[in-house]
Amino acid sequence: MSSDEADNSRRRFLTAATVVVGAVGTVAAAVPFLASWSPSARARSAGAPVEANIGKLEPGQQIIVKWRGKPVWVVRRDEKALATLEDSGLTEKLRDVESDDSIQPEYTKNVYRSIKPEYLIMVGICTHLGCSPTYRPEITPDFQGGFFCPCHGSKFDFSGRVYAGVPAPTNLTIPPHYFISDDVILIGEDGVA
Repeated sequence: MSSDEADNSRRRFLTAATVVVGAVGTVAAAVPFLASWSPSARARSAGAPVEANIGKLEPGQQIIVKWRGKPVWVVRRDEKALATLEDSGLTEKLRDVESDDSIQPEYTKNVYRSIKPEYLIMVGICTHLGCSPTYRPEITPDFQGGFFCPCHGSKFDFSGRVYAGVPAPTNLTIPPHYFISDDVILIGEDGVA
């Protein structure tokens, strides 16, 4: 081998080694830089869907699940509550009976505002100023049951539909959700209903 061939061979080796070391260095620098663009685990979990086991929920009971930092109510309505929803006397008192002005998935746009009539899943924050209404399952002559906001007096029926003449402008919000099984729901994601 001549000295020119040895120099060319060494030159090719050094060039290839430099390219490889440069590529490794670039990747090593790019990985943390690109990782900084993705949201943190805490930020991802803040908007992540949550599962709720409703297997032990009795008719008339409510559980509260936290999703995106908000309370989500899961109410198992009893027969009396379901019967009030179709009462024409009640529907005449409501502001948005058909839920046309409310935030909810299309698959919950019905009188029950739910996938299964027995279960109501909704965000527990009043649409007026963000207070948290209370669940009032008792039916009285003055109030056919549902939800009452103690801050400014807004009332909602057992489907979260707002009464007319109260400060709240729209019905309570229904989050995206679906039933994974008869006993488990996933809140925060649309699924096959």
